[in-house]
Amino acid sequence: MATAFKQFPTMITRAAKLFKPAFYQKELSQIDQSAHSYTLDRADTLKRVGFVTLVACLSLFVIHYLKSGKVFIGFFSLFFEDFRVVYHSAYYAELGFYVWWTFWQVVGYIIIPLVALRLFYKEQHWYLGLQWSDTGKHARYYLALTLPILVFVLIASRSDSFSEHYPFYSDAKRSVLDFVAWEFLYILQFFALEFFFRGFIVQGLRPAIGANAIWFMMLPYLMIHFPKLWPEAFGAIIFGFLLGLLALKSRSIWGGFLVHISIALAMDVLAL
Repeated sequence: MATAFKQFPTMITRAAKLFKPAFYQKELSQIDQSAHSYTLDRADTLKRVGFVTLVACLSLFVIHYLKSGKVFIGFFSLFFEDFRVVYHSAYYAELGFYVWWTFWQVVGYIIIPLVALRLFYKEQHWYLGLQWSDTGKHARYYLALTLPILVFVLIASRSDSFSEHYPFYSDAKRSVLDFVAWEFLYILQFFALEFFFRGFIVQGLRPAIGANAIWFMMLPYLMIHFPKLWPEAFGAIIFGFLLGLLALKSRSIWGGFLVHISIALAMDVLAL
């Protein structure tokens, strides 16, 4: 206990540096100076940035216009005349929509980038951050990012509006099967999200533009949060930057994935 008390000032000092811009400037500089950054020549840099931009535009376009409930009902109504009536009365109707919702995010965030890579970069190695790499070395920073949000979630969960809003799948509370099925889809969606933003975009652009890949990724990451409440959209700016920074430091998407699912699962469990 005495030892822990003596170390407390040191812990405060270490935590305080996380609020200093100079700390992040140093971290970004270290990323730029590493062997994994700026490894492409000018011609390949132009090609890499253009490729990532076009694939990202296509992926986000597909997701935005195809994942909605209106498109889901309209698509299946082409094949089943009474689908709209049956859908609204079906026991697993809402879960069926979330299968559709998840499917298009997997298509947009994972399949389209992988197919594009196969077509245009099949002879070249493209690092996507799927290895664990140095995630463990940066675990304390991932925890520092997660714990304050979990505390906020715990406080917010005491309100009635919280349980009315979460889980997104309103029938998740109906049975264990409903809850497990929803969480599987939810977790799969988060993996797809991390693969795309912190894998395909950030890791893919690092050889071309170094740490600037983070700024590039933050714009579309913020924009996908615009349909949500403004505090969550504003938080996506900070969250996107920190997750991008840690993804490049650890050379992995797994830390960000674990942060996302930890928070999401906590919110859903506390809402039950």
